[in-house]
Amino acid sequence: MQQPKLYMLLLGSRPAGRNTEQHDIFFGIGEAIKDLVPATKAFWPEAKGNLHVDAWREVTQVDGFEVKVILRAEVSHEAAAENRLFFLNLGGYKAGEFDEFHYKMLAVAEDKKAAIRQARQTAFYRHTGIKGAPSHIDEKFGVDVDELYQVKDILSPAQKEHYTLAIQPGGAVPEDELHLGYFKLHKL
Repeated sequence: MQQPKLYMLLLGSRPAGRNTEQHDIFFGIGEAIKDLVPATKAFWPEAKGNLHVDAWREVTQVDGFEVKVILRAEVSHEAAAENRLFFLNLGGYKAGEFDEFHYKMLAVAEDKKAAIRQARQTAFYRHTGIKGAPSHIDEKFGVDVDELYQVKDILSPAQKEHYTLAIQPGGAVPEDELHLGYFKLHKL
């Protein structure tokens, strides 16, 4: 068995009754991205076969920290981690644009408050907002710690049962490769 890997996927679909393509983020663990196909279908059943991937990455590093997937059976006990991996979905507006723009980011931080501080430092957060419609972390009015996700918490129940994430200073770990385009599930 190969080393399991953490993947982050931007899923797209135009479910029946919708006028525009919808998107969601999916995190999954597998030896290869193709191993995640059944889990992505289970994650978004309303897509009914109309699901594709618009972007994906194998998450190996974030902010100079190495991210590893570890089998729970190989961990004698889980110590309280100093650093955690967070997923944030920032939303913002631009004057004259009939849209809400989004910036999806990963952050390694000790808690949600520190992850929000990192989000507020991004160019997106500082420059995407207008009077009456400030940049925000989606699902809240303004920035609120309740709508951040610790990645390990949004894995499927089966994956949480079998795996955990280890985040350690990584030194010279190369940037994750981003795969962008329209990827049909059966071709992954």
